[in-house]
Amino acid sequence: MEGKSYQRFPRVKIREMRHDYLKFELRDTDASVANALRRVMIAEVPTVAIDLVEIEINSSVLNDEFIAHRLGLIPLTSDRAMSMRFSRDCDACDGDGQCGYCSVEFHLRARCHSDQTLDVTSKELLSSDHTVVPVDFSDASGYEASEQRGIIIVKLRRGQELRLRAIARKGIGKDHAKWSPAATVTFMYEPDIRINEEMMETLSLEEKTAWVDSSPTKVFEIDPNTGKVVVVDPEAYTYDDEVIKKAEAMGKPGLVDITAKEDSFIFTVESTGAIKASQLLLNAIEILKQKLDAVRLSEDTVEADDQFGELGAHMRGG
Repeated sequence: MEGKSYQRFPRVKIREMRHDYLKFELRDTDASVANALRRVMIAEVPTVAIDLVEIEINSSVLNDEFIAHRLGLIPLTSDRAMSMRFSRDCDACDGDGQCGYCSVEFHLRARCHSDQTLDVTSKELLSSDHTVVPVDFSDASGYEASEQRGIIIVKLRRGQELRLRAIARKGIGKDHAKWSPAATVTFMYEPDIRINEEMMETLSLEEKTAWVDSSPTKVFEIDPNTGKVVVVDPEAYTYDDEVIKKAEAMGKPGLVDITAKEDSFIFTVESTGAIKASQLLLNAIEILKQKLDAVRLSEDTVEADDQFGELGAHMRGG
């Protein structure tokens, strides 16, 4: 219909938030936007990760390539990654990727001098920038300080030594998984569960119990005061249709109606620790807005290139 607007205004409501965990609702939009947000969080929010390793001495049992790979997968605090330059775009070092604008330098020196095995961990990586350091996963509660050792890189025996220099650079998960800030990002349609109360009242207490127990997750329970079946946790429903099949087997089709709300999604986000889960969401929204702006400007290639650089060319397929 001419003149009809399809513009929508998505809403986000935070349900639970911790440093590395976020659960939120996304409403008033469709699955395409929800999935776009999910994919941007996984693959396009930039972080900092070790990308170049120069081994000076390595007499451990692990070869150089193995250690370099392990170093690359250590998450680094990346709060300033959005403001850093990609090494390929840095004019301060002509794309060499070894300057303060686009990289951070690390050093590691370790040697075992005793008969006891020495664990070389991420805490022994010395950074040239105090804002970009290996993520600390230790929990102060219930552990002694000596047990908070970081991520093990390699183990050394007496006389073995490891000495190296590493360069960390800005990147995105689309290029390599080590740059992905998300351990997992999932979303589900919010279920709409409606019980036919009149039909439910025709069941005996034993039949109600059998029907409630047919659900593999605790979605329903029987109210001890009224004897009615109530929905206690609709989000525990896994769209397995077990309660619907049970109702049909009992000769009560239509006992419950379960549909997915097509404009309401529940997201669960777990971060690697490189950035806070809440900041991961904010960065993803900002990047998604930039990509949409680039599409809007795609007809004017000069303006798109001036404002968005490689992003504008990428959105045009160039």
